[in-house]
Amino acid sequence: MDATRRDLTLTVHRSIHEIAADAWNALAGGNPFVRHEFLGVLEDSVSVGGRSGWYPHHVVLNNEAGVPVAAAPAYAKTHSYGEYVFDHAWANALEHTGVRYYPKLQVAVPFSPVPGPRLLTAPSLDPASLAEALVASARRLKCSSVHATFCTVAEWNVLGEAGWLRRLGVQYHWHNRRYAVFEAFLEALSSRKRKAIRRERREASAGLEIRTLRGPELGRREWQAFYEFYLSTVDRKWGGAYLTERFFPLLGERLGDRVVVMMAFRAGRPIAGALNLLGDGALYGRNWGSVEDVPFLHFELCYYQAIDFAIAHRLARVEAGAQGQHKIQRGYLPSRTYSAHWIAHPGLAEAVAAFLDAERPAIAEEMAMLGAESPYRADPGCPSRLAVPG
Repeated sequence: MDATRRDLTLTVHRSIHEIAADAWNALAGGNPFVRHEFLGVLEDSVSVGGRSGWYPHHVVLNNEAGVPVAAAPAYAKTHSYGEYVFDHAWANALEHTGVRYYPKLQVAVPFSPVPGPRLLTAPSLDPASLAEALVASARRLKCSSVHATFCTVAEWNVLGEAGWLRRLGVQYHWHNRRYAVFEAFLEALSSRKRKAIRRERREASAGLEIRTLRGPELGRREWQAFYEFYLSTVDRKWGGAYLTERFFPLLGERLGDRVVVMMAFRAGRPIAGALNLLGDGALYGRNWGSVEDVPFLHFELCYYQAIDFAIAHRLARVEAGAQGQHKIQRGYLPSRTYSAHWIAHPGLAEAVAAFLDAERPAIAEEMAMLGAESPYRADPGCPSRLAVPG
């Protein structure tokens, strides 16, 4: 073990199961994606490890008593897939000089473009200590770089102060303005958008039964169907199936009521579904798929049912995942996402810094343009028209 600051020691773990669940979760808080259970499901389902190119190297700082006081979910990577913050060009540029870009150290939740904490620290500890520990771990592992993706804005600032390069991105989130029912949300929209959503919901649900399933309501039949939905989406996008079939039932088993699935049935047969995770104050949309092509069903299960659930459970927001400018017209407004990058090679670091200096104003301009497409009424008294922080 290497000494870091004061009385702290640094350890790197090849499995989340080497770290006590209660100790990890005490640092992780309420975001379900960084909790021990979720990370354990990824490992136990062999969605990471094996031949996935994602190899757990979780970084922990321990006090004199051996108790973790800071931790980061980290993975040694041999490629740049499944991250949603793209650095392929950076990798190509470095490798063209004859220097290896891989392995790199990814501080992230695999296959999950969900903003949340990445530097999990006790309140008494300066997060900068963990930033130093990540760089030390990367050097030990002979990694070219460290990438903390979809971190919080506070972590983004800490890492920036530590000399890391900072990047912005855009996602689309729905914010609850204390709506009592879905119709109250619709009333905050322009008349044309309101009518369009009502029509989409009618057409999507025609002839179908749509149910919200949680915990014990999700059995073997439902998870087998959902894995088919997942594969259908992968096939349509010409992608790879990152998550194994075992991942989904394990998720339901270990996270219980935090797993929320909106599923559509035709004559009792499941034909489509959207998987969400419930956190403290937020619903996080993750995977979707269908075995029938039903107009607007994607919008119904992924966006409108999620809003219904958030209103009923008084959640502050719904985060519907990466990409999708079409979400704006359905009430999901652009929100910034944050990532930070430490690069060992001075030449590449300088080039990436110049690129990011040019990219950040472009992101700000894009945010302004997207915000102008808001479906909410232009009435200044309408609270939904207020700017969304961050």
